[in-house]
Amino acid sequence: MEYAAVSLQKLIEHFRRMPGVGAKTAQRMALHLLSLPKEEVCDFADSVREAAEKIRRCGVCCNLTDQDICPICASERRSRQTVCVVENVEALMAMENTNEFKGTYHVLHGVISPLDEIGPEDITVKELLDRVRTDDVQEVIMATGSNVEGELTAMYISKLLKPLGVKVTRLAYGLPVGSDLQYADAVTLTRALQGRQIL
Repeated sequence: MEYAAVSLQKLIEHFRRMPGVGAKTAQRMALHLLSLPKEEVCDFADSVREAAEKIRRCGVCCNLTDQDICPICASERRSRQTVCVVENVEALMAMENTNEFKGTYHVLHGVISPLDEIGPEDITVKELLDRVRTDDVQEVIMATGSNVEGELTAMYISKLLKPLGVKVTRLAYGLPVGSDLQYADAVTLTRALQGRQIL
């Protein structure tokens, strides 16, 4: 891209590294950003910088937050006896959009995937087990995806949880097989949550 300034090329390359963003989309995003008033561009840059500096994992559920404990875990209205285990923050947001689940969450930040060399130690399985051992958790809902990695992760965690005397359930298969939770609509997620099965 010899016709573009070095700083513009760098900006386009940063956008291109985002998931699902190709070369043309990255170029459009960069050019759009540069067409905005300078104050808006600076606000955007400040927001990115502030998020990078302040966002961290919740000390309870591993959700992303700018506090020690995320708002869900801090809420008095949420049941701590039921924990919904999700692969990522996008899946947590999808579940929250149903307005159906009144418990708390645990974010794994990935799934077990031997082909990608991702094992249990690379996701937050240990933190979940520690939480179940120390808190009054009665039920753990496995809400990982219905693809091979999601199923493997759910089965692995359920085997570790059963000796701890906690009820382990799985979302019902209102969810399409092979799909990611964050792309499911609220009605499908609600039905899957209501029809969960014991593992």
